[in-house]
Amino acid sequence: MKKVLTVAGSDSGGGAGIQADLKTFAALRVYGTSAITAVTAQNTSSVTGVHILPAEFVAKQVEAVVEDIGVDALKTGMLANSEIIIAVAGVIKKYGLKPLVVDPVMVAQSGDALMEREAITALRKELLPLSTIVTPNLDEASILAGQEVKTLENMKAAAREIFSLGPSWVLVKGGHMDSATVTDLLYDGSEFVYFSSPRLEVTNTHGSGCTYAAAIAAMLTRESSVSRAVGRAREYLLSALAQGINIGKGSGPLHHFVHYYQKWA
Repeated sequence: MKKVLTVAGSDSGGGAGIQADLKTFAALRVYGTSAITAVTAQNTSSVTGVHILPAEFVAKQVEAVVEDIGVDALKTGMLANSEIIIAVAGVIKKYGLKPLVVDPVMVAQSGDALMEREAITALRKELLPLSTIVTPNLDEASILAGQEVKTLENMKAAAREIFSLGPSWVLVKGGHMDSATVTDLLYDGSEFVYFSSPRLEVTNTHGSGCTYAAAIAAMLTRESSVSRAVGRAREYLLSALAQGINIGKGSGPLHHFVHYYQKWA
C-alpha cells in the first residue's frame, strides 16, 4: 500500500485540514500519515482559536514518519509561519521527499487568517521550488502572483508568474469565480490544460481545497501523468461535494466516503 503524508493543521470540526486529508487518503486507498503544524478551535462557521506548534516539533513528526513508515507522496496545507515553512522545506530536502503537493492555505473559508503575512515570502522562496504542483485558489493565486485574479486570462497570467517561482506544475482553481462553469487551469510552463464542469449548487464545501490537494497527492502515487492525477482527483472531489453533509450552522463538510456509503447502504 502506498503511503501519503500530510503536513497541515488540525480542524476540530473534522471537515478540513488533517482530518479531511486523512479521510481522503483512506477513501482513495492509500495509507495516510500526518505531521500537525497547528491545532485550531474550528467549526463550520468560524475559527475561534489557533495554537501553533514549534517548528522543530513539526519537523520531528515528519522525520518519525519517514524513518519508519516511508513517504510515497506528501502534501502541505496550513503551515502558519515562516519558521514552520523553513523547517518543513529543510526536512523535505534532507530526505528528498516527492512528489510534493503544496496547498498554499492562507485563509479559512470563514475568512479567518491561517498564515502570517510574512510567511508568504518564505513559502515563495523555500517551498514552491521544491513542489511538484501548487494548488492555489483565486485569492491565493492573487497573493502569490502579486496581481488580481478574477478572470480566465488573469488565471493564465498568474499561473505563469507562480510557475516562475519554481514549482513543476501550477493548478489555479477557479471555484471562487462567479460563473456557471467552474474551470481549473493546470500549467507546466509551456501548455495549459483546462478542467471544466458545471457549477454544483451546493453549500457544504468546507475543506474542499484540502480534499482536492490530498486527492492529487494520493493519485500521484498511481498515475505517471500529473494531468491525469489532477483529473481523477477532481472527479473524486466533485462526487464528495455533490453529497456534502448537512452538519453545523455554517458551510458543512464534503462526504469523503460517498462511494463507500452508496455501496453499503
